[in-house]
Amino acid sequence: MTLHQNYIKRCIELAQNGLGTTYPNPLVGSVIVYNDTIIGEGWHQKSGESHAEVIAINSVKNKAHLKESTIYVSLEPCSHFGKTPPCADLIIEHQIPKVVIGTVDPFGKVCGNGIARLKNAGIEVEVGFLEKECQELNKRFFTFHQKKRPYIILKWAQTQNGFIAPTHKDHNRPVWISNEFSRQLVHKWRAEEQAILVGTNTVLEDNPKLDIREWTGYNPTRIVLDRELKTPEDYSVYDTSSKTIFITEKHKESNQENIFFETINFQNNPNIQILDVLYKHQIQSVIIEGGASVLQSFIKDNLWDEARVFASDLILENGIKAPEFDFNKYSKNQIVNDSLSLFYNSH
Repeated sequence: MTLHQNYIKRCIELAQNGLGTTYPNPLVGSVIVYNDTIIGEGWHQKSGESHAEVIAINSVKNKAHLKESTIYVSLEPCSHFGKTPPCADLIIEHQIPKVVIGTVDPFGKVCGNGIARLKNAGIEVEVGFLEKECQELNKRFFTFHQKKRPYIILKWAQTQNGFIAPTHKDHNRPVWISNEFSRQLVHKWRAEEQAILVGTNTVLEDNPKLDIREWTGYNPTRIVLDRELKTPEDYSVYDTSSKTIFITEKHKESNQENIFFETINFQNNPNIQILDVLYKHQIQSVIIEGGASVLQSFIKDNLWDEARVFASDLILENGIKAPEFDFNKYSKNQIVNDSLSLFYNSH
């Protein structure tokens, strides 16, 4: 691995600290190198706050060294005024002579413009180091801007004999297929993604909170597919602690803060319309957690990017069949008595 790659690798490591807290902004890390020594580093922590390059520059004790340094950044520096000033301008202002960039930013207001602004100021710019890794780091951001939809993660737990839930159970009380450690991991995942999506039956059967009570961070936006608006208004998804979007075929005006109703035609490619709604709400990633028919429909339409499937040692005599999913595993891990299989869609 070259020196440039090593420093971009460090940028990626720093950027990962912001997973779940930077939306709608991308994950970005930056390091500043003077005489082969890192003298400053930083990562973007929250939308509206300083970008990675700003934090890295501010962390340098002797600013005179900047005029003889190289700044490394995992994603092209921004060139437009958003909630903060352009990072390209700050680099120019401090007369940093060289910028090394992992990958170009796909966002229309930046895409190539940050690089052009730096070059026009006489700064040496090199682009394309650990490019695939930098794009993987921001797979949510890239998917949103390039495919005009969120990054889609399917998640479910199934028994040893292939059931996702029992046929009959106590109303409003979920039956846990996976163990407590797997459930805590799921709450960590929820904190990392922008939204969580479930169907009507899951809500009616379990009355789920769809929050991150077993982790720390931000609760995801709740997406409820409720074609006929059957969900009682005293259910957990109607509390206003988190943004909740009901996707329905009935027109309804919201009279509560954080509660939204979006109307689609469930007879005509509903999943495409659902993703359009999520794109409209600037949602870059979504975990689809159920039920089985919702998961199966996204699998059938090939509208998924990752699948995370728990298999426990529990056996049910009968129940609701897990989704049919005939894809090659990327990896498999053991979580006590649960196994977790990960899949990636090559589409």
